[in-house]
Order: sequence, then C-alpha cells, then structure tokens
Amino acid sequence: MDITAMIALVVALALFFDFTNGFHDTANAMATPIATGAIKPRAAVALASGLNLVGAFLSTEVAKTISSGIIREGSPGVHITPELIFAGLIGAVVWNMFTWLRGLPSSSSHALFGGLIGAAVVGIGVSSVNFSGIVSKVILPAVAAPIIAGLSAWVCTRIAYAVTARRDPETGQKLHQGRAGFRIGQIFTSSLVALSHGTNDAQKTMGIITLLLISAGAQTPGSGPQWWVIAACAAAIGLGTYAGGWRIIRTVGTGLTEVRPAQGFSSEASTAAAILASSHLGFALSTTQVTSGSVIGSGLGRRGTSIRWGTAGRIALGWVLTLPAAAVVGGLAAIVVGLGPGGVVAVALVGAAAILWMFLLNRRERVGHHNVVEVEEASEAVSFPARSRAGKGGQP
Repeated sequence: MDITAMIALVVALALFFDFTNGFHDTANAMATPIATGAIKPRAAVALASGLNLVGAFLSTEVAKTISSGIIREGSPGVHITPELIFAGLIGAVVWNMFTWLRGLPSSSSHALFGGLIGAAVVGIGVSSVNFSGIVSKVILPAVAAPIIAGLSAWVCTRIAYAVTARRDPETGQKLHQGRAGFRIGQIFTSSLVALSHGTNDAQKTMGIITLLLISAGAQTPGSGPQWWVIAACAAAIGLGTYAGGWRIIRTVGTGLTEVRPAQGFSSEASTAAAILASSHLGFALSTTQVTSGSVIGSGLGRRGTSIRWGTAGRIALGWVLTLPAAAVVGGLAAIVVGLGPGGVVAVALVGAAAILWMFLLNRRERVGHHNVVEVEEASEAVSFPARSRAGKGGQP
C-alpha cells in the first residue's frame, strides 16, 4: 500500500480511537456530579467536552512518553511500521468498544498500550518493546495512582464531614448541617477533572500519530507532536466527550456506591490532583482507574455507606484483562496485515464490522442522558432535611 495512503488510514483510525477515548472516559469527570444532581447530564458532557479540548493544549509530556517510551523508534532501536501501528490501534479500538458496550470503565490507555505491544511483538519481536519504560511509566502508576487517589479521597471525605458537623444544643446529638455548597463545588472540581483528562488522555493519541510519522520517516526521532496533531487530537477527544459514555457514567456514578455531594467533591478533587501530577511527570496514567479509586475511597470515608464490591470486582477484572486482551487482538491483526495490502484492507473491514455490530447491540438497550441516572431521585438523595427533621442526625 502507498505510504501516504497508509499514513492517512492510520491517522484516521488514531483519531477515531481518540473519539472513543472521549466518550469512554466522560464518566471520569462527570459521573459523580450527574449522580448527585449537581449538574444536568447534557450540560455536564458539554462542559467536559470543552475542557477536554482546552486541556489537550496544555502539555505534551505524556505524548513524548507514548512516542518514544513504549515502542523503540528507529535506529538504533527497532523500526516499527505504520502497518503495525494500524494493527495495534485496531486492538485498542475493538477493546474500547467492547468495554463501553458492557458499561465497564476500563482503561483506554492500557488498551492502547496492549494493542501496540501485541502488534510489535508479533510483527517485530520482543526486543521492539521498551519494558523498562512500560514498568516505570505505565505499570507502577497503574498500581500506585488509584491507591493514592483513594486514600486522598477518603481523607478529604472524612474532613468534609467533620468540619460541617454540628450538635443539637439541647440534646448534644450530632447532626449534619446543610452541605449544598458541595454541590456547587462539584461543578468546579469536575471541571478540573475534565481539564486534567485532556492534559493526559488526548496526548496518548498525539503520541501515536507522532510515532507513526517517525516510523514513516516524516519526523525526527525523539521530537514531540506537531501543532496540527495537537489540534486534531484535541478536537477528536472533545467531540467524543460530548457524545457521552452514558453506560459507563451510570456504572461509575451509581454502580460503585451511593454518592453524596461531599463525597463527589472529595473524589473529584483527588482525581484531578493525581492526574495533573502524572501529566506533569509524563506518566501515561489510566484516568479511569484513578477515578474509580477515588469514588471507592470517598464511599469508605462516609460512615453508613456501602461499597458495591461486586461491581468493583467487575471493574478490577476489566483492568486486569485490558492490556492482554488488546494485545491479543493487536497481535492477530498484525499477523493479517503482514500479508500485505490485502491484509490491511481485510483488518480494516473486519474491525469496522465489529464496531458497527457493537453500536447496533447498544441500540437494543440504549442508555442516554434521559435514563443514565434518575437525577430527580439523586437530587432527593442529596437534598438537605428541613429544620423539623434535623434531629434525626445522620450524614447526607
């Protein structure tokens, strides 16, 4: 296949992956404020979309990690080809679509890494993978970040409830006071998460396109993304975020624990801090894992709440399977594209058919802004008792 046509095909697929990353990860920023009724679903995804787009322009450290830290690029390393990058992207996109269909907040980042690693190992060999870079920039952050974010959210939630608690002057019974301010605060913290998501996740596609251009000899090894790459990836993830990943928003917002405003505020603040720090350090973090860890930590921080450990277990299983599953799909695609131009066309057609099939399955039981969460019920859950009911105590 002509190199120009191959580059165009891979760029198009990379931007489609960026689009799926956007709607796959909308829940990271907006699941909890939607669940508490702090912001309407449509307004939430529109806000997240704009801030994802802005965030994509703020840093390129993660893009450099992807383009030069995972797969060795050119002399004196191993030269990966555009065809293998195409195969890796197929693995990432197919797994992203499958987990979206199942409502699982899996890691788009790890799907991308898995697809690339599988394609590179099959097409070139194990020596093509920079395992030290994967351990330091991917594996260690994947283990540490959700734990740190969860502990931070637990501490913040405990503090939030402690500083807003009061006692009845007559009976001495511990009561709660109005915490409506936390719902307002959630708009700002969730906006910060959306902004930080753009600084981390949009860059992963920038890194892939940069790696593609390097592999095709159109860019110098070790250089960062070009301006048009940054703009295109920012637009793609922004549009994807606006599409809304309603199934995953429902899982994160109501499937893990019953979220109240103080919890949502705490989890979002912890998530944003972890992602921004990782983006600054060039860690290709899974924002999905950080968000889930923060939500669980905030749930544990509020007395009387319960964690749905069955759902948490399903999510954890998705985390474990993501990288190897995407690697298997990417490896199989690499075998086929190795047959020549006909193999590339065959992989493209099979991949498109799989994506279309999953979209059609989604329409059988469609989840949208109208039924993602019973917002009115959520609003009642976070409403604050009238003065006459204040003596009942408890935490909202």
